Amino acid sequence: MKTSEIKELTTAEVTEKLANGKEELVRMCLNHSVNPLDNPMKIRYARKNIARLNTEIRKRQIENK
Repeated sequence: MKTSEIKELTTAEVTEKLANGKEELVRMCLNHSVNPLDNPMKIRYARKNIARLNTEIRKRQIENK
């Protein structure tokens, strides 16, 4: 997900996507440890997406102060 797409979402949607992303990352890591993924780069993309979402949430918190 691109940062421009994240900026268009509401705060509730961003937090929902963050929770879903974290669950997906845990699931992928566990599956990868048992049976290697076809594309292990998906783990890296998921981590970066989580970081983007966290950054946007923090940015909105700072703007509201």
